[in-house]
Amino acid sequence: MSDQPAVPVVRIVDLAPWRADDPVAREALLAAVDESLCELGFLVITNHGVDHEAAAAVRATVGEFLDLPADEKARYEAAALGQPGWIPFGKEANGYIFGEDTPPDLKEGWVTNMGEIPAPDGAPRRHVVGTNRWPTESPALREVVLDYVGRLERLHLELLAILGAALGVGPELLVESGSRAANTFVVNWYPPLVFTGEVAENQFRIGPHTDFGSITILDRQPGLGGLQIQTGSGDWVDAPHEPGSLIINVGDLLEMWSGGRWRSSRHRVLPPTGEAPDESLMSLVYFCEPNADVLISPMSGADGEPIGEVVFEPVLASDYLQSKLDQITVS
Repeated sequence: MSDQPAVPVVRIVDLAPWRADDPVAREALLAAVDESLCELGFLVITNHGVDHEAAAAVRATVGEFLDLPADEKARYEAAALGQPGWIPFGKEANGYIFGEDTPPDLKEGWVTNMGEIPAPDGAPRRHVVGTNRWPTESPALREVVLDYVGRLERLHLELLAILGAALGVGPELLVESGSRAANTFVVNWYPPLVFTGEVAENQFRIGPHTDFGSITILDRQPGLGGLQIQTGSGDWVDAPHEPGSLIINVGDLLEMWSGGRWRSSRHRVLPPTGEAPDESLMSLVYFCEPNADVLISPMSGADGEPIGEVVFEPVLASDYLQSKLDQITVS
């Protein structure tokens, strides 16, 4: 028998038991969620209810916009990271979060906020920064993107209920704390090597970072320049890809909320490689946050005992998120 510790794995979890009248299967689902998020902070979900064709439509319409000349796209450039609009190539360096002097990330993007999608109770969302910018050159973009974001938001609220149950704090708490959030939808285009030119030392499509909010919902395409996750021992492992699935990962604020029980793990996207110089990938990323006015501090379970062992100083969700966006901006 080997004495080597087992490498943590990202579990693939079918969400169907959550919606079925089968308490045993539901408890098994919650246990798998808890184990995977404790070990690596990542989870692959199937039967999530988000239509694949809707994602394909987003990739196609955003891709048409990104194919426009730079001077036309510049009319829709975001005022700052985290705000809606076009994010030009070279404007972001996620490695800055951990003090790494990394070159700019090898990606270009499009950002949409939740300002046009009301909360479930019909109330407007608070702390939405900026106004969505819809290019006249891509008339279908608004309808296609907002349709997809609406689907992701419904999944987001269902996941918060599942996560609350898995943590033992009840399904309602996280849902109530995230139902009016100013979430952000980002399309990241990772261009091929023939576009980027030679990759600099320590340069990535996205440099090593953690996400900032509660959870992230990711629709990714497989490739050699793919997603990697850092384990607790410091090793980097490839994220699994299951056709038709989505990846969920824990952000910093949920790690704090859970008292460190669930990990906000560093992750990165590898640069393009000479083995596949024409590889072009596009990821659809939904960054979910608590409501802006939620004070994040470690939660206790139904028995009144802390659900985690790490003490974090309380922080207002909106303050923490803005501080992190400021850190990754390339001046």
